Amino acid sequence: MAKASLKPRRQVAALAVRSDEAGRIRVLLMTSRETKRPVAPKGWPMKDLPDYRAAEIEARQEAGVVGRVHRKPIGEYEYWKRLSDCFELCRVKVFLLEVESQLDTWKERGQREIGWFDVLDAADLVDDPGMGAIIRALPRRFERAS
Repeated sequence: MAKASLKPRRQVAALAVRSDEAGRIRVLLMTSRETKRPVAPKGWPMKDLPDYRAAEIEARQEAGVVGRVHRKPIGEYEYWKRLSDCFELCRVKVFLLEVESQLDTWKERGQREIGWFDVLDAADLVDDPGMGAIIRALPRRFERAS
């Protein structure tokens, strides 16, 4: 494998959430296409778009969810992304997306499994400790907002 860069590449992610019938926070996770690990929708920044809009588009394309995206990131984390010939260090800005609906059809439908999880289960399922910490902090974030 080729040598990886130590300067992180930027990515954006949408942490998609909704409330269930009992008012509990539910977190959307989906499988990655290659490794089938549980992840949040994420991707590369998009030219001429603010990062929060790029995260919103990733959520729609990868999981078919639409809603209100927050403009300020709720956290960041780093991880090593496996590419065909090397690993790249990525720094991911995470934006909260309050899901209002899910589309009947979307770009990557059928390429991933999608599920809604309670906060602690979602935090335990994701491999990236930084994303797990961001998910675990969700209840405090919503308590402050009420």
